[in-house]
Amino acid sequence: MTRASYDIVAASYAQLIPDAHDGRPLDAAFMRAFAELTDGPVGDIGCGTGRITQHLHELGLDVFGVDLSDGMLDQARKLYPHLTFTQGDMTGLDLADDSLGGAVVWYSTVHMPASEVPWRELHRVVKPGGYLLHAFKLGDRKGHLTHAYGHDVDLHVHWHDVDEIVTNATEAGFNEVARLQRQKGVDEGGPQGFLLMGKRNPAAGSAS
Repeated sequence: MTRASYDIVAASYAQLIPDAHDGRPLDAAFMRAFAELTDGPVGDIGCGTGRITQHLHELGLDVFGVDLSDGMLDQARKLYPHLTFTQGDMTGLDLADDSLGGAVVWYSTVHMPASEVPWRELHRVVKPGGYLLHAFKLGDRKGHLTHAYGHDVDLHVHWHDVDEIVTNATEAGFNEVARLQRQKGVDEGGPQGFLLMGKRNPAAGSAS
């Protein structure tokens, strides 16, 4: 359902949401911090039309995008032909262990319950000492979209509790570095959450 819905809305989505952080300076600041900390290739997991991928590129990162929807990837390749975009599922990424300096999961878990976010798979592909940046709708509720971006869709939308996310990510091997919680913007349905997490470095741990 999720993949088919995004294939349908892809062109409209690209037109309606063209900018990465227009009017959201707190979101942008959190992403800049991630960019300053991260060393090595970055995967934008659930990249959609590539707007965040492009923003990360502008911040100086070696970044590529992965998305489930071929329609969204078609738009990303048209808009940002200088970047690489591949089809993939975040629950089973075609990436080697410890191959990423960082990963960005920017609202791409919004269609799954918090308990189903594949933290262990994300942990697998990030190298020790690397970082993961996660943006999500903050709360504890579930909705259903039947119309979005001018099209009929069938999408479940999940708000996630920040402490549940941290618990699940920590069990998978991440450490919380920082969190940001902000109130909703004029075009948002509720408050938003952002987490910066690091993958534990075994060598650093044994030296302490």
